[in-house]
Amino acid sequence: MLAAGLIVLIVLTASFYTVDQGERGVILRTGAVVGTAQPGLGFKIPLLDKVVKISVQSRAQIYDDVQSYSRDQQPATIRLSVNYRLPSDKVEQIYAEYGSEQGLVDRLIDRRVFEQTKNVFGQFNAVTAIQERSKLNAQVSDAIRNAIGGPVLIESVQIENIDFSDAYEQSIENRMLAEVEVQKLRQNAEREKVQAEITVTKANANADAVRAEAEANAAATRLAGDAEADAIRAKGAALRDNPSLINLTAAERWDGKLPQTMVPAATLPFIGVK
Repeated sequence: MLAAGLIVLIVLTASFYTVDQGERGVILRTGAVVGTAQPGLGFKIPLLDKVVKISVQSRAQIYDDVQSYSRDQQPATIRLSVNYRLPSDKVEQIYAEYGSEQGLVDRLIDRRVFEQTKNVFGQFNAVTAIQERSKLNAQVSDAIRNAIGGPVLIESVQIENIDFSDAYEQSIENRMLAEVEVQKLRQNAEREKVQAEITVTKANANADAVRAEAEANAAATRLAGDAEADAIRAKGAALRDNPSLINLTAAERWDGKLPQTMVPAATLPFIGVK
């Protein structure tokens, strides 16, 4: 009785199954695919039916050792990730052709990822691969999507790192330092040029100021000389027209005192006697 009850319990337990929301089930009957199972509770024929569960959620496959060469023959190790998802309506085909999700990844995705990444990377020089990273990533993503034609959806491809040899990375660093130094020298040259232009401008301004001052002084001197010459000419004309003007001026300036000492036979100054 106990044995019979145990057998009934085993049969009942083996007659149902559950499928999670992020999965689909492939129902096999004696090894042949007879249908698919949706999420939830399902029933099967004990000992004859088997349910293989396949995830239809988004997955990320990481490739951290893709060896490749750039167009200028620089070796590089590329790390990239591929996000993919298996279509829920293709689980029967996936099982029939690849046996499982991992079989699909190994035989379909991995091969195309390595192949297309190397092909696209080989079209870029080492420098442009770094400078145009987004362009490289887009072309690798398009190439992988186009190459994978099986029952899988490639959601995104992301190049996470490109590692060149130590010697090449050192040469890149030295080149960048040289470019920075050249840029610095150019900036210094431009600054010195501007400073020289400022100095020349100041010198020209000072020269103009000195020249203007000299011209002003010369004009003032010339005007003063002209005025003095005019005055002398006027005095000369007055003396020529009035000979007695000298005597008049002397008389006006005489204080009325005669000299204390007289030279014999000398005439008295300022006194004209006819």
